[in-house]
Amino acid sequence: MTEAGLWLEPIGRVESPLTNAGTAPLQGDEGSPEAWLVFEERVRDGIQGLRPGTEVLVLTWLDRARRDVLTVHPRGDLSRPEQGVFSTRSPHRPNPIGLHRVEVVSIDGLRLRVRNLEALDGTPVLDVKPVLDPGGER
Repeated sequence: MTEAGLWLEPIGRVESPLTNAGTAPLQGDEGSPEAWLVFEERVRDGIQGLRPGTEVLVLTWLDRARRDVLTVHPRGDLSRPEQGVFSTRSPHRPNPIGLHRVEVVSIDGLRLRVRNLEALDGTPVLDVKPVLDPGGER
């Protein structure tokens, strides 16, 4: 496939009190406030079957990340040696796709309230997938 054949269209966005990457938790389970996934009307049917208590993987486009970074100090700790971004969870990378494991707290129409999401307010949502149990069933 050529680059011209690759395109992504957001299905929603994040609504969160987190607005500053410098003060946001590095991972969702490190003190993230509850947030909302707000879906576009055109994908309404796609959220059928999601329930409070469900764990899902949310893929986001980290729209404020740098795309020219290939090495980082893990967790921004300058005392640690640099590593390639593909061996870290750094948001700064050639294709800044975020991967977030969250729990659905409540559902209100096209809005899913979730916990453990460290994405900033306004972050585009690309996809949502269920977390599979150890046997691969859902």
